Amino acid sequence: MLEEVERWLDRRSWSVADRPLERVLAAKRNTKVSVVLPALDEEATVGDIVAVIRRELMSEAVPLVDELVVLDSGSTDRTAEVAAAAGARVVAREAVLPRIPAVPGKGEVLWRSLMATTGDVVCFVDADLRDFSADFVSGIVGPLLTDPDVDFVKAMYDRPFGDTPGQGGRVTELVARPLLNLHWPQLAGFVQPLGGEYAARRSLLERLPFPVGYGVELGLLVDALHTVGLDALAQVDVGVRKHRHQDGLALGRMAAAIYRTAQLRLSRGHLVRPRLTQFERGEKGFEPRTYAVDTEERPPMAEIAEYARRRVA
Repeated sequence: MLEEVERWLDRRSWSVADRPLERVLAAKRNTKVSVVLPALDEEATVGDIVAVIRRELMSEAVPLVDELVVLDSGSTDRTAEVAAAAGARVVAREAVLPRIPAVPGKGEVLWRSLMATTGDVVCFVDADLRDFSADFVSGIVGPLLTDPDVDFVKAMYDRPFGDTPGQGGRVTELVARPLLNLHWPQLAGFVQPLGGEYAARRSLLERLPFPVGYGVELGLLVDALHTVGLDALAQVDVGVRKHRHQDGLALGRMAAAIYRTAQLRLSRGHLVRPRLTQFERGEKGFEPRTYAVDTEERPPMAEIAEYARRRVA
């Protein structure tokens, strides 16, 4: 590990307990905080997450979060209804920037959420978390409110796989961590580089391109490093993350998108749009299934005319 990273780990890695909620609230002053939950068919969990945030971080006694938005990515279940009933403002993906046709993908809704929210600090939380704790929000928002030199904060946590501790994050360990250590060693200190819980200043996010698919977390982290430098990045231990695990084929597609995101950042020249072939057993043996790998990226939100007009207004 680089000496620079070792120093960073001592200086920019914290526990949620390092910043009591009272201190975070005192530092908030006039800073507006938005929480965004990107959601696709998460009716089983999204309501509980919204309810915890509303109850513990949006009360008169604890007014940490000013805006709570569920950005629905085309759900076919009751995600929108459940989220609204729990107290979130639900926004459909297609309703944001309708001039620009929406495409499937997590990064797509995260990018559009910048137009759908107004907070100075934007906090992203995945909508499939179980046993959700408000620490996931207060922990990663805290450094942005108490330390003006910090611009981007990732949550770190244990990720059990079923009843087995520490075995979650398979794509992180097999794909993302090797890529970061080999090509961006300054980022080798991040425990959960692909984690979906992170917060950043709007002034940074609006300057970054957003990969539309699963590569968004790696892309934002790498681009934030190049934009503001390692010392402006941080991570906070918030405990244990429990969520719905995907099967091996879905993880393969995720890995391909993440690798492609890294590849684009290593070489901005002409690259052939890749496809990934996987195999599933069918009636006649193993049958190939071929998928396009997400390669599209949305430009920095600051370059979008509607967003620029809103800022002027």
